Parts: sequence; C-alpha cells; structure tokens
Amino acid sequence: MPTPTRSPARRQPVRRSPARRPQVRRRKSGWAARTATTLSVGVLAAGGIGHAALSLLDGGISRIDPFRDMKDRPAAGHGMNILLVGTDGRDRITEKERRTYRLGGNPCHCTDTIMIVHISADRDRATVVSLPRDTYTHIAARKDPATGVQHPDHPIRLNAAYAEGGPSLTVQTVERMTHLKIDHYMEVDFITFMKTVDVLGGVRVCTAQPLKDRFTGLNLSAGTHVLGGGQALQYVRSRHVDGASDLGRMQRQQKFLAALIERATSSGVLLNPLKLRDVTRAVLGSVRADQGFGADQLIGLGRAMRNFSPSSSEFTTVPIGDMTFRDKELGSTVKWDDAKAGALFRSLRDDKPLAPPRPKKKGPAAVDVDVPPQQIQVQVENGTPTEGLGRRVDDGLLASGFHTTRRPANATDRTVRRTVIVYDPRWDRSAKSLAAALPGSELRPAPGQGPTLKVVAGADFKQVRRVRAAEPQQPDQVVTGDQVVCP
Repeated sequence: MPTPTRSPARRQPVRRSPARRPQVRRRKSGWAARTATTLSVGVLAAGGIGHAALSLLDGGISRIDPFRDMKDRPAAGHGMNILLVGTDGRDRITEKERRTYRLGGNPCHCTDTIMIVHISADRDRATVVSLPRDTYTHIAARKDPATGVQHPDHPIRLNAAYAEGGPSLTVQTVERMTHLKIDHYMEVDFITFMKTVDVLGGVRVCTAQPLKDRFTGLNLSAGTHVLGGGQALQYVRSRHVDGASDLGRMQRQQKFLAALIERATSSGVLLNPLKLRDVTRAVLGSVRADQGFGADQLIGLGRAMRNFSPSSSEFTTVPIGDMTFRDKELGSTVKWDDAKAGALFRSLRDDKPLAPPRPKKKGPAAVDVDVPPQQIQVQVENGTPTEGLGRRVDDGLLASGFHTTRRPANATDRTVRRTVIVYDPRWDRSAKSLAAALPGSELRPAPGQGPTLKVVAGADFKQVRRVRAAEPQQPDQVVTGDQVVCP
C-alpha cells in the first residue's frame, strides 16, 4: 500500500500603459499591469469611447530614445518585439514601504527583470521570454556618448548594462545576444507595479505549496490568494522560497503576468471610463517608453487583440547551459545554451509559436496539489440517506488517483449536509490535497486517527474535481497562460 505523505503542519480588462498590454504576458508585476492597461486603453479607443483617456495616457508617459545612433542592427523579422525592463526604483519607495516589504539597501540603478515580449504579426499570440539578470555577456569596446570616455571590451552581467549605458546599451546588448530586432522599449519600476496592482483591486495567484522568503517577507500558505501591490511585489521578487533561486522567481513572474492577462480579459474593470481614469492616473509619469509607441500603435494593437486570452500567451525562459558559470571578474553568472537559445530566437524571428499544439481536454483542468493523490489513503462514508452516494464518491476519488479502500460504508449520522474530511493533523498536507478534490468540504482534525483520511459525503456533494501533483517547471519549458493561472 502506498505510503501517505506526512508533514508537520501546513501543509480584467485592465490595461495599463501603452506598450504594456501587448506584453502582458509574463513579466514583472509592474510590467504586466502596465501591459494590461495599455491593451484596455487601446480597445476602448478602438471602440470610440477612450480617445480622451488615450491621449492623456500617451501624453503622460516619459519618452526616451533607446535606438538613437544605433548601427548594424539585426534585420527585422515578423511580428513585434518589445523589450520590457523592470528597474530597481527603490529610491522612489517610502521608508514605511521599505520596511514593510523588505526593500532595504541602496538602489542599484540596474534592471531587476528583463523580458522580450513578442506579439505575432496577426496579433493572435504573445510570447514572453525571460532573460536571467545574471546572464554572462560581453560589452564591446565603446565610447560613452555622454562623457566621451572610451571603454574597452569587458565581461558583464546583463542587468548591469543598464547601469553602464542605460536603455540604449541594454537594447544593443540584447539585440547582439539574440539577433532579434527590438521594435519597442518599455521600462517600469517598483512603485509603478505596486500602484497598478492596488488600483486593479489585486491579482489572484495560486500555490500548491507554502511560499516563505525571509528576505522579502513573503509568507503565503498553500492555496489561492488575492495579492495587493506590496504583497505582489514580494511574490515576484522572492528568490529564496525553493532551490530554483532566480529561475523560480522568473517563473512566478510569468504566472503573475498570466493571472493579470486573465483578469484583463475576463473582467470589465477597465471598460469603465472612470476606473480607467483611476488606473491611468496611478501609473502616469512612472513609465518610460520609446517615442515610436504612441496612440496610433495603441489603437491598432487594441483593435487587433480584442479576443486575446490567457491561452493566447506563452511563457518561457531562455535555455540555460550553465547556471554557475564562473568568471574571474564577475564571479558566478548564468550562461545560455547557445544552440537552444539560437533556435528559440529564430522561432521568434520567424513568428512561430513556441508551445506545441495541445489536444483539447474535456472538462475542467486538473488542480495542482502539494501531495500526489496516489499517496493518499481514503475511507469513504455516506452521510446521507441517498443510496449509492458513498460508492459514487469512492469511484470519483479513485478515478482522480486517490488510494481508496474500495469499501464505502454508511456513516453513523445520515443527515450530513456538508461533506467532511476527517484527518490526523500529522497528515494535514494530504488532507488539503483531498479537500481540493472535494470543493466546499469541511476539514475536521482528529488527532490519533492515523494515515487514512475519512470522507463523510454530505448532501452538498456534486462531483470529484480532478487533481494532480504540482510538478516543477523546467527552466526552458514553454507554458501557456491558461496552464498556470488559478483554476
């Protein structure tokens, strides 16, 4: 008989800023929200009711020219490539926010997150590729245009290119490494992110396991949570909740972007002109974008992407060859797998989807749980006068993978209205996984009961929901938005 897992105790249309919506796909919270806002604004403008708001937003964004004097750029491919950059920005955070959300330390004036957002030529698909900030690269010999100082060729981490040469050097470095032409550039900081999430009313995220990081202060129990701006910032910044470090952080950022897309495409919060006004006011002046991403581009993009959904988005991280590549000057860095990375960027240049087509599944998607159902022993009892209910529940749990006794019995009390899960607190994680399969059920601890959990089926029982053990996402795995949002 399988050994049960045992453990201590624990087991939308929001569019934000112009260029952001397109990228709504997988970046840092701030970027995601901005992207969502941008798309919403574009859709409103396309519908003839958002021109005033669009003009306000377009005029309030800080404009920069990251492409100025750039030479020998890659040839343009198909579709649109947006370089989405999340900057430190902690010099604009209040002292209270620093303490509450563990944002201590001096600003590094560098890029905290770097993503390429590719929007397909037909505007039916968005692909987000995360570039690790500790990526090892070289900056070619160059003269600083501001100071005239000549810099020799030298190794550098990708996120330090911003500190050394600002947006322009960042774009140049990314283009040289990817051989992709960057069409637009957008930059968002911490404060933008927090304001965006708060104005939208929070974003819903799910986790099969507790997430705790003493460095950022993140402390989430397993389950579903609606995160406000500060807590969402902790979620996307945390690197010490598991062994995945920065890769795990990038994957959480991708999940957050997918959740933002779902909210943006399933709720009408930003189709309300007054709400749209509040959102634009919250973010105006804190986003920087290239001069070419203006009102006309927003309107066209909004019209084309009105049917965009989480399943239209795909997320991945550039393939890594060496996670601990050491350089005598930089120390430990991240080195790409050149062959696999080259194939990925060729696909983007050719406007090809990265995720293979998936067969459509009947019924709702399986819910991720902490403990595999195959490791959970269950005894079912019928707590109602309805004959055969116990067998129906037992069959449903067995089909979902649980290790049932196959001998359902009648409970002593046959007037149970709400399904109950009776469990030994030492197996609380198993109980939570079982509860995910029985929505609305009550968890009732029973010290000393042992490893077998008991389900007393009540009159409220409808069906067993499919569950599956949460599997760690591989570094270069491609996932679509609907695969990572809350069920």
